[in-house]
Amino acid sequence: MPKTRTRIAFIGGGNMARSLIAGLVADGHDPAALIVSDPDADKVSRLAAAYGCRIAPDNAAALGEAEVLVLCVKPQAAPEVCRALAVALPDPPPLVISVMAGVTEAAIERWLGRRVPLVRTMPNTPVMVQSGAIGLHANTAASPAQTNLAEEILRAGGVTRWVEDEGQLDIVTALSGSGPAYFFLFMEALEQAAVAQGLDAGTARLLSIQTALGAARMAMESDDSPAELRERVTSPGGTTERALATFADGDLTGLVARAMDAARHRAEELSKLLTEHS
Repeated sequence: MPKTRTRIAFIGGGNMARSLIAGLVADGHDPAALIVSDPDADKVSRLAAAYGCRIAPDNAAALGEAEVLVLCVKPQAAPEVCRALAVALPDPPPLVISVMAGVTEAAIERWLGRRVPLVRTMPNTPVMVQSGAIGLHANTAASPAQTNLAEEILRAGGVTRWVEDEGQLDIVTALSGSGPAYFFLFMEALEQAAVAQGLDAGTARLLSIQTALGAARMAMESDDSPAELRERVTSPGGTTERALATFADGDLTGLVARAMDAARHRAEELSKLLTEHS
């Protein structure tokens, strides 16, 4: 099978760039078509050694080779990085993919100084193991071919899903962006409860993690909804029913809704602070 040779430049060589590069190479993308720029020389050297990608001397050089530009810098660095890239932006500009949390499409275009085909994404940390849940939104300058290409690139990190409105990415942030921490917390609570009741810590941790993994895999591979799967394993008068009744007494569903609402509002606040003061 021939390797894909779309030239993709990554501005920033941190965990997100590493995850996407690893996934792309595993999918058969030609490593020589992947270019990385980062001020940390050791970081990009490790990426090149691990995956065979090329190192650009600076961001402008990376942009000069790119058919696709992936912005992977920290949100706080976005204004400076984008304004510096603006002077080297070719005509027509390449597809720009942003994985910068909270940085709006309008802000990116303002800092770049022009309209560009742009896809904004909200990945989560499991992209590091190619198991991410990734929301995407494209501006109207991105062609169908470019949105398909963006989806192909992001699928290297996990499951992708398009949203109709850019503002919905704040909901994605509250759901899947922050979501891994919710599940870590629940696994932590299960582990602590089992240890308190007499199980050794190693066994409690392994069983809680494997139970979460197994449940997620069943939900992903089944045509039934999580509600239907839950009902199927809840025998009347059994242990599961008793535990679920306790969760209901504590208003677990309402608590989750309030937590997600708090996360969404904070995402909106951070995005506003970042874009208004830059």
